[in-house]
Amino acid sequence: MKPFMDENFLLRTDIAQQLYHNHAAKMPIIDYHCHLDPAMIANDRKFDNLGQIWLEGDHYKWRAMRTNGIDERFCTGKDTTDWEKFEKWAETVPYTMRNPLYHWTHLELRRAFGVDKILNPATAAEIFAVCTEKLRTPEYSARGLMRKFNVVAVCTTDDPVDSLEHHRALQKEGFEIKVLPTWRPDRAIAVENPVVYKDYVDKLSEVSGIRISKYADLIEALQNRHDYFALAGCKLSDHGIEEFYAEDYTQAEIDTIFNKVYSGKEPTRAETVKFKSALMVEGAKMDHAKGWTQQFHYGAIRNNNTRLFKQLGADTGFDSIGDFTIAQNMSKFLNKLDTSNQLAKTIFYNLNPRDNDLVTTMIGNFQDGSVAGKMQFGSGWWFLDQKAGMEAQMNSLSVLGLLSRFVGMLTDSRSFLSYPRHEYFRRILCNLIGNDVENGELPASEMSFIGQLVEDVCYYNALNFFKF
Repeated sequence: MKPFMDENFLLRTDIAQQLYHNHAAKMPIIDYHCHLDPAMIANDRKFDNLGQIWLEGDHYKWRAMRTNGIDERFCTGKDTTDWEKFEKWAETVPYTMRNPLYHWTHLELRRAFGVDKILNPATAAEIFAVCTEKLRTPEYSARGLMRKFNVVAVCTTDDPVDSLEHHRALQKEGFEIKVLPTWRPDRAIAVENPVVYKDYVDKLSEVSGIRISKYADLIEALQNRHDYFALAGCKLSDHGIEEFYAEDYTQAEIDTIFNKVYSGKEPTRAETVKFKSALMVEGAKMDHAKGWTQQFHYGAIRNNNTRLFKQLGADTGFDSIGDFTIAQNMSKFLNKLDTSNQLAKTIFYNLNPRDNDLVTTMIGNFQDGSVAGKMQFGSGWWFLDQKAGMEAQMNSLSVLGLLSRFVGMLTDSRSFLSYPRHEYFRRILCNLIGNDVENGELPASEMSFIGQLVEDVCYYNALNFFKF
């Protein structure tokens, strides 16, 4: 019986252990997609206690706690203390066995705080005290934690109307870790609610200095902000969409739809899809012109629980895997851009594991030799950000594409303690490759190249792909 989470955790063979310890473990971290608040980095936030840094905004944990019968006040409530919330989390942790939360929790305790005890109700007070004491030292501030995990670059997720003042302040200060914005224009295409959309367009008009009264003005304002993001070091866009939009449209139709929505009238489903299709194409062309990478996170059904959505808002743990037919529209969207030679480097993050092979074969259609791995199948995302999901994504990419050109892992997290997810991924990667060598499916004589392949997937591919 192996000890729990020892130095060879998840590494089943000698070769896997060599690959991890000699190659993967030493690589710096490029976290090219996350939801960290740049203000926390700029202000070098100090955390009061372990409950605060662990449970503030973490809908993964809230979801598990609710499933375990924990009252909502201990998840998102304002009338409970950080300790009370942490105590309920510690009560839940033993019940998360075989959920990735169990591994993440104990990896974070070990790597961040050097705590190797198992978290449960009996150890909760001691662990809370030890970790809280460390969090109150300078080494455990937001920046201190980033340094501790050897992070060299992070890309936050930012709306076109965001000021980017904190990114600029960090750059002016000369903070050694790159903190770059990512262009996330989801609200610019969300015409379903005309009242909300008009408020957003008016805000975009204000920050861009462009009076928006027609669709052409909207595009001009978005281009203005796109340029502003580029000046702040942005190199990626990101889109959170349910499905791909690739309807045919005329300019006259899009002009009419914009005028209709901006005047307060609700668009039809057909009009909504056409408008989204047009704006996605315009945004993709902007990305290509600047050499950015476009990312697409798609396939989630969000805010399923209407009652709790009204009570708590979005991103509180009530989203799930969706079931969309995507191949035809994905192909049509990519082909439209490729035909005019305006297809940017692209990463797809799929949420339905049913579609892994679909995505891998689709990106192969649009690899053009201009950039190694120009089209990427992103790492297991959200509900697939776990051992089986990562293995399935890498196996599909291996057999239908080139794992060796993969840009690797990201946290997709709001927490400064989530960096051990990179370690989790790296161990799984090394175990997959190590198994193949041990089984004679890859040549042991090529260990030098295989070691470099591991280092590339963990770090160098991302460094070269995004040109950080």
